[in-house]
Amino acid sequence: MARILLAEDDEIMRITLYDRLTKNGWDVDQAANGNSALRLIKEQRYQLVISDIRMPGLDGIQLMEMILNQSPATDVILMTAFGSVEDAIACLKKGAADYILKPFDMDDLTIRVKRLFDIQTVKARCASLEESNPLSPIIGSSTAIRNVIKLIGKVSQSDSTVLITGESGTGKELVAAAIHYGSIRAQGPYIRVNCAAIPDGLIESELFGHEKGAFTGATARKLGRFEAADGGTILLDEIGELPIHLQAKLLRVLQEREIERVGGTSPIKVNTRILGATAKNLQEEVKQGSFREDLFYRLQVIPIEIPPLRERREDIPELCRYFLEEFCKERGIDLTITDHALAILSQYNFPGNVRELRNIIERAHVLTHSQVIEPWNLPLDLAGGPVRDENDTLDLAKVLAKTEKAYILKALEKTSGKRTEAAKLLGISRKNLWEKMKVYHVAFPTS
Repeated sequence: MARILLAEDDEIMRITLYDRLTKNGWDVDQAANGNSALRLIKEQRYQLVISDIRMPGLDGIQLMEMILNQSPATDVILMTAFGSVEDAIACLKKGAADYILKPFDMDDLTIRVKRLFDIQTVKARCASLEESNPLSPIIGSSTAIRNVIKLIGKVSQSDSTVLITGESGTGKELVAAAIHYGSIRAQGPYIRVNCAAIPDGLIESELFGHEKGAFTGATARKLGRFEAADGGTILLDEIGELPIHLQAKLLRVLQEREIERVGGTSPIKVNTRILGATAKNLQEEVKQGSFREDLFYRLQVIPIEIPPLRERREDIPELCRYFLEEFCKERGIDLTITDHALAILSQYNFPGNVRELRNIIERAHVLTHSQVIEPWNLPLDLAGGPVRDENDTLDLAKVLAKTEKAYILKALEKTSGKRTEAAKLLGISRKNLWEKMKVYHVAFPTS
């Protein structure tokens, strides 16, 4: 709910404005003078301040300047019975969002307030869109991914906390975005925080904000990510990396729906849905004492586990074609991929999951000289190259065969699949190359 602070020294005028504003469903606090208004500003977060200019003590202009210094995201509407066009221009230049002359029509004020709130919503929406792409689809028709999509549809209709788990590169952020943009909060902000990417000394301020003077360098009040996500959704990515001393504060947010800025003395209510994502096994982290057990159970109201790509191999060809189409549009170069190349990709285990597959397709699109991606355009470890792993063998015949296949693929890649030229590079006859390609199940180019 939008929160408004009304600063007006005339009691009748203040009560009249309060009644009209609250009838529109807004949460309104009242202050009889500028000093009282400033105290409230330090304790609460307001989307809008409506203030008379002439008040005893701290006047409206001074109050506005202090508000904009402490809370730049707060809009201010100034009211006066003693104004002119020049005064209005001067107030707007100093930072006022709007200026209105008394006496005014109450409907006019209501329209102005609604317009400012609409603008704030658009700004929050644009800020969240800079961090995420809500249009990125979840690709796949396997049973495993269909089950995930069904679960997303169900949890989107609730406001429950969701814990999204899965290996790195499986698409946890895509699932979180799908939950937000499929929910009733879709028009609100969607804020992502990578808990592993923010230094320990800064993460508390990033999440919860800080007051002016809270620490060295805190020259102004700063709103945290939870306040920025008010009315929307916040994704705490890599939540398993959250320092243990901040886990208690997060637990309070989950239980009480309120935060406290660094250096602050009063709790601030927030209406924010929390999504967590992690590649870690939080149950193991709880056993090791690095993650709070009570926080784990509060986060895992609804768990969603994203399957690794090796457990949904039937989705690999669909994903390949989707990424290939994406890069074709991006670079303006049309390429296709052979069934043999798709078969090789489908047999690979993809420790980096979908992210690794996307990188492989991008590399092939950039480096392939023909209009078709063949097996030799793929990384050598996928196509049978000499890569060390736990399955390596000391059987000399197998090692030599694997190495020979790798060099055949490399020669075909260098010659864009031309067998005659590849045979010359390898120092063998064209017929010999043809026979070896048949033995190693390497696709036959047309040349």
